[in-house]
Parts: sequence; C-alpha cells; structure tokens
Amino acid sequence: MSLISKRNNNDELVNENIRFKEVLVIGPNGEQLGVLMRREALEKAYEFGLDIFCVAPLATPPVCKIMDYGKYRFELQKKNKEAKKHQHVTEMKPLRLSPVIDTHDFETKLKQAKSWIAEGLKVRIDMRFRGRLITHIEVGQRIMDAFADQISDVAAIEKPAAMDNRTLILVLSPKKTK
Repeated sequence: MSLISKRNNNDELVNENIRFKEVLVIGPNGEQLGVLMRREALEKAYEFGLDIFCVAPLATPPVCKIMDYGKYRFELQKKNKEAKKHQHVTEMKPLRLSPVIDTHDFETKLKQAKSWIAEGLKVRIDMRFRGRLITHIEVGQRIMDAFADQISDVAAIEKPAAMDNRTLILVLSPKKTK
C-alpha cells in the first residue's frame, strides 16, 4: 500500500505505520510536545504506555497524538452504531405504468400503491414512453393525473409528474396525519 493511500485513510497511520520523518506530537492530555523525529515520538508514546495516532497527515509537519488507539476506535464504532440506530431511512417503492394501460391493470397498480402508502412508504410512479408513444405524452399525463386524483385521499404529491428523458415520473408520499 502506498503512502498516498495511507494518507487518505487515517485509521492505518498508527505507531509503526507512521512513515513521516518528523511529526508534531500532542501529548495524552492535549499539551504540545513539539516537533519530534518519528522514532522519538514512538518512544514518547511507549513511555506513556499508549499509541501514537496521526490525526492530520496532510499538515506540515504531520500532527500525531498520543492516545489509547484501541479505546478511540471502540468509541468511534459505538458512536457510529448509535447514529445509525437513530437514522430513519424512508424507502421508496417503484411502480411502473404504461401509457396504454388497461382499466383492470390500472386499478391493480392503484391498490398496490395504496397499500404501500398505508405502510408509510413513498411511491415513485414511472411511465416509459417507447417508440412512437413519445409523440403522445398528453395521454400519459392524463393517466398520471387520474392516478394522482384517485390516490389523493391517502397520498400527497411530493413531486408532480415531470418528464425525465423518455420517462414521466411522479412521486407520492403518505399524507401527514395530525
């Protein structure tokens, strides 16, 4: 692994993996110990019974801190896990309509969209125009409008129907309940 890729990944710049000639060392209590040669910085860290970790490899000189690296990594993992636990990802379900859709198929897709909306999911409705159908976008627009009207009792239009290349896209989300 080259030095450049190590500079992009701070996790590997610990103890013996630090290859800089001189580093600015910060002590375990936050005090500056000055610019030291790499070997001296490692010895200083070992005197404290701790590790030396490069916190700013792109600085001149690179900044290293004396700390308990294992404890630091554990705390970082714990914090990331906690942040992920509180994160709410809204899933968006795709639904594809056709400009030449039959009534029964339309009702089936409407029923499926209503069930997803009831579960609290967003629904993205796509309508692809293939071949000569691209000349009749107004037909697709009428179908999208009818779909939005019939589902308006449970869903709100988050993004109105708009063309994206050869696809008409409509995004629906559950209505906010008070």
